[in-house]
Amino acid sequence: MHPTPAQPEQSHHASHDREIESLAEFDEVVSTRRSLAHFRVQAVDLTDRTDALLSADVTGAVFLGCPMTPRAATRVAAAGALVFPPIPGLPFDPYRGFVYTPDELFDGLGEGYEATPDALSYAWFQQTRADGDVFASMLRAVHDDAVSDALDELLVGARVVGVMGGHAMARGTEEYAGAARLGRALARVGFTVATGGGPGAMEAANLGAYTAPFEDAVLPEALAVLAKAPSFVPSVTDWARAAFEVRSAWPGGGPSVGVPTWFYGHEPPNAFAAHIAKYFSNATREDGLLARCTAGVVFLPGAAGTVQEVFDNATPNYYESRGEPTPMVLVDTAHWTEHLPAWPLLRALARERPMAARVALVDRIEEAPEALKRLGG
Repeated sequence: MHPTPAQPEQSHHASHDREIESLAEFDEVVSTRRSLAHFRVQAVDLTDRTDALLSADVTGAVFLGCPMTPRAATRVAAAGALVFPPIPGLPFDPYRGFVYTPDELFDGLGEGYEATPDALSYAWFQQTRADGDVFASMLRAVHDDAVSDALDELLVGARVVGVMGGHAMARGTEEYAGAARLGRALARVGFTVATGGGPGAMEAANLGAYTAPFEDAVLPEALAVLAKAPSFVPSVTDWARAAFEVRSAWPGGGPSVGVPTWFYGHEPPNAFAAHIAKYFSNATREDGLLARCTAGVVFLPGAAGTVQEVFDNATPNYYESRGEPTPMVLVDTAHWTEHLPAWPLLRALARERPMAARVALVDRIEEAPEALKRLGG
């Protein structure tokens, strides 16, 4: 039966059920179904699965960036499959099946941040963006779509609360500690904390979620370690090494999500988000992050980027284009009414609309979880 527009949810899950993203999944499908027909095999090394590829039904199958022997590639293409071969020489995999991990992005940090896949991907982005190469822009688009697909799979059933804030918030400050306590509090009551994945307030919230499973005393100790490298300027290497020192001292921390971008490549991702959905397109990243914060967003003090996020989130709440409005909690009365007076405009937009019951301004960060609960997060 072909899915119809009246069955979007069924269609979505059916398509994900036919994705193969690991060698274990490949082996299971081959052994139980003895057919790969109409499956999508994504970034799986099939070099040692030639016999299976020579014998299985591959009608309508698609192989995205899967290394395989020339004999296997020739056979599956002739038998009705579509084969997108791996792209050599890239510092990233455009067909990847999963979001990133901190260990993956910071691999090689011992030789300095410049040697890591994260830094090399940013350098590639800078070069190809300047060249205007259409092939490179296609690869970026394929990569970002694959990351979105992986993020959707990761967050199925999760109650996601976003914590937005500026990158300039330094380690060692009370503001940073407060943002970390917020992330810890949200994680401990069952929310999945999601941030923009970068330094500052974003890192602090991810750190809080990371320390959530441990006793309370761990967070102040971790903050003391991090304070030795307050900022990613002047040395991203020293900044990142301090984070991995914390991870090494307290392994197995709680999960959270970071959604950074190479568009702001001078801002490295933080190492406390267990799952990192990093994008080339900042527009895709911004909209995707906020759309996935289904249980609400807490906005900490920030500058232009955070103001943009406030109104990027307010617009679908105003029009209810994503359904019922989701909670929005702005933290720091002086910041949002005097320094950058976004709150009066937000409140004016919300007036006499359903979103009016879903916006709040609080003075202290400790008030944010209760405000989120009050608003229905």
